[in-house]
Amino acid sequence: MARYGPNEHDVLIVGGGGAGLRAAIAVAETNPKLSIAVVSKVYPMRSHTVSAEGGAAAVIKPDDSLDDHAYDTISGGDWLCDQDAVEAFVKEAPEEMIRLEHWGCPWSREENGSIAVRPFGGMKNKRTWFAADKTGFHMLHSMFQTTLKYDPIDRYDEYFVTSLLVDDGRCQGVVALELATGKIEPIAAKSVILCTGGCGKVFPFTTNANIKTGDGMAIAYRAGVPLKDMEFVQYHPTGLPFTGILITEAARAEGGRLLNKDGYRYLQDYDLGIPEDKPVLRSMELGPRDRLSQAFEKEKEKGRTLNGPYGEFVHLDIRHLGKEVIDEKIPFVRELCRKYENIDPVHEMIPVRPVVHYIMGGIHTDINGETLLDGLFAAGETACVSINGANRLGSNSLTELLVFGARAGRVAAEYASSQTSFGSRLEALATDEKKRIEKTFFNSSGNRSERVADLRKEMHNAMEQGAGIYRTETSLKSSGEILGELRERFKKISLEDKSYTFNTQFVSAMELSYMFDVAESIIESALQRTESRGSHQRTDFPERDDQNFLKHSLSYKTEQGSARVEYQPVTITRWPPGERKYGR
Repeated sequence: MARYGPNEHDVLIVGGGGAGLRAAIAVAETNPKLSIAVVSKVYPMRSHTVSAEGGAAAVIKPDDSLDDHAYDTISGGDWLCDQDAVEAFVKEAPEEMIRLEHWGCPWSREENGSIAVRPFGGMKNKRTWFAADKTGFHMLHSMFQTTLKYDPIDRYDEYFVTSLLVDDGRCQGVVALELATGKIEPIAAKSVILCTGGCGKVFPFTTNANIKTGDGMAIAYRAGVPLKDMEFVQYHPTGLPFTGILITEAARAEGGRLLNKDGYRYLQDYDLGIPEDKPVLRSMELGPRDRLSQAFEKEKEKGRTLNGPYGEFVHLDIRHLGKEVIDEKIPFVRELCRKYENIDPVHEMIPVRPVVHYIMGGIHTDINGETLLDGLFAAGETACVSINGANRLGSNSLTELLVFGARAGRVAAEYASSQTSFGSRLEALATDEKKRIEKTFFNSSGNRSERVADLRKEMHNAMEQGAGIYRTETSLKSSGEILGELRERFKKISLEDKSYTFNTQFVSAMELSYMFDVAESIIESALQRTESRGSHQRTDFPERDDQNFLKHSLSYKTEQGSARVEYQPVTITRWPPGERKYGR
């Protein structure tokens, strides 16, 4: 299909991480004649996928099965997963992983040359493929190199998308800020795929990179697309206390132990959903992430954690593994500890605490990544398809990028091929967006005294206190009120830097405005779900309530400044809700 102009394409992918690059390849393979572009606010190899360490799940060994993978995912998600999506996911996962190997991903091997797999939390069988503990880096590198062989894939590196272009009831591109020049311009497309990642930076302690501010979720939300299951926020039990940097689950998969201040392996005192006939002392550190994080909170209440300059923590002990195993299987863990904690885990224990890691919710899509807005698709952590339910299993996310990035790419390509023209109002819509930005951030009239850093810190405190590992109606309402006040104060935001070129203060302010939207959706969805399920734990409603809440929340943005929450049923195919257990 012919190009229409320098900023016009058939398919535009927002986000250059794993889901975005896989979608771009799928579009090129579906229809090589299409004009494809990837726009990203960072160079693609700096996308957050690069930091994923532990591995990617897919059935490959003879003692494993697709049904086992599906059941582990559904049970681990506390029965909130759409089972048709899970069945498609586990079936296509091995195909995607093998395809990635053909593109050059250097999977670790057994001595006999077969793919090496390691155990991961909440999974009955070993099915996590890995490339030492730099799996995300190697996956992203392999996909990025593969995109270079397709001439149609253009790139807009270091462009920050501020809004969607919606004309005549369909998404027809985006408005983007070129960071180097400050130029704000439309990029037209017949279909758009959002692959912008999660929103962990809404919270103060997170494994997420600074770019993970929920931009894609927020711009879809502002365009009228609902966000699904936003109340489900996963804490990873082993982040470094100050930076939040992830100490991968692979460290526990290799035999790492969590110890409290007394040196006691405290997880044996908690219900992790592990059946009695399982070797508890060997597998308890690989219980589901939500329950491990909740156990930490209980230890803190009992005074059994250690105090440090950045809060309370426990120890992860991998010393017994020895230098040879650590350097072969988890060398990046050792590198991170040396650089950021000034300790060597071969000889010293690692301080860790739960930190926000992943959001199970996101832009509401169907099994192919299609949203309720014509022409708009989404994949990866920014989307909710939903295969993760109320708690994502470790190592499912990297494979999700591949499976649903590919699915969204194929369907978006077909949609773009069916469209013959662009709307007539795109330039006018882009001009309106530019005026909004200038009025919001660069208008110096009136009292402009609020600082980005101050508002962000107060938002962080409100989210951690009100919507953390444990929540109540009182805490959620209090956080919601604080967010409302912060929104009002944001109207008085002051930027000392008035330039447009590489204005990081301006970008931070825009990101904060999107984080407010995402935070609002999280709070309201959590407030309305009066039960406890997976990562959503209401101490005032401690039981799971399948009768009233075996359903997805859909939060819509309203003019009043708070989310409107509706619900839709969970898709059940073969596994009726039951007791949540680790394996079967």
